[in-house]
Amino acid sequence: MGHSRAEKAQSRERILSIAGQIIRERGIDAISIADLMKQAGLTHGAFYVHFASRDALIAAALERALQDGEAASAAGNRSGGKRTVKSIVNGYLSRTHRDGPAAGCAVSSLSGEVARGGALTRKIMMAKLDRYFESMAAASTSASDDPARARDFAMGAWSTMVGAIILSRVFAGDPKADQILLAARNAILTLDGQRAQDGATEATPGLHG
Repeated sequence: MGHSRAEKAQSRERILSIAGQIIRERGIDAISIADLMKQAGLTHGAFYVHFASRDALIAAALERALQDGEAASAAGNRSGGKRTVKSIVNGYLSRTHRDGPAAGCAVSSLSGEVARGGALTRKIMMAKLDRYFESMAAASTSASDDPARARDFAMGAWSTMVGAIILSRVFAGDPKADQILLAARNAILTLDGQRAQDGATEATPGLHG
């Protein structure tokens, strides 16, 4: 890669990093091309060297925000081993995640805007959510589970977690903010424990007559 190509790649990376942080913290509508390029230390005209339009930037920034949020969540897995339902839930439903939207999951920060937006941004977020569902299903599946049942649990768990983060942020500064996170955590882990117990019972010979 030549020097100019390397600089171009670095500039694009800087733009996406800043844009991803802005949309997680303040939303998609907060993106101003002029302000973004100023923060990146680049001219307004240089924007079109990297992106064909604002919509193209938004799509790329959303992709980056989702990637960064997933990486931050994985880094918060202190066990260091295979992810479990408990490690996923504990990392997501934490005060650190709730209080730092600029560095957190873009799904909880942007799902409302994306749902009202265009087909491209919805497609990007849908793909990421499908990965989240698959990861949770793999973490929770017992030997007796069929894929559909595991996926139902995963979708319910993620819906609970995302909703809990959103509502907890609404109650910022109120004791209910922490109570919401705890209630969601307990609900998911209790259900996962029941499923594991049911699976063990179903897999044990002689317990069904």
